[in-house]
Amino acid sequence: MIGMNIRVLRKKHKLSQEQLAEKVNVSRQTVAKWENDEALPDIYKCKILSEIFEVSLDQLSRQMKEDEVNQLKPKGKQFFGVVKVGERGQIVIPKQAREMYQIQAGDKLVVLGEDATKGIAILKSDGFLELADMIRHAQVEGENE
Repeated sequence: MIGMNIRVLRKKHKLSQEQLAEKVNVSRQTVAKWENDEALPDIYKCKILSEIFEVSLDQLSRQMKEDEVNQLKPKGKQFFGVVKVGERGQIVIPKQAREMYQIQAGDKLVVLGEDATKGIAILKSDGFLELADMIRHAQVEGENE
């Protein structure tokens, strides 16, 4: 079960057994034993594997079909669907996303962008502003020392 997941996830991430072994700090033979269900990785190695493959420990350890593994989204990432931008730039945030992130009418959001990927992120402003204040205070304290 876990062995097949390791094999499929390794191939999905285009890693050889040797490359994965190096990242986890084990031998290639150990990775081969895991993939053939001849041995099991300990909990610490499973944690490292889950970080490499960007999946939860539950996803790594449960029985999944190969097509399920291929459709796994990275840990902590959500896909809520596609939205259409209106004439004035307005979008409707899907209900599931609003509920999950407790976004309500009247909330202020911060829109960030990245030139290289042309990606856009939307954050609740209160959490973002708290983080900005922490950074600003840390810089001021650092300058005073």
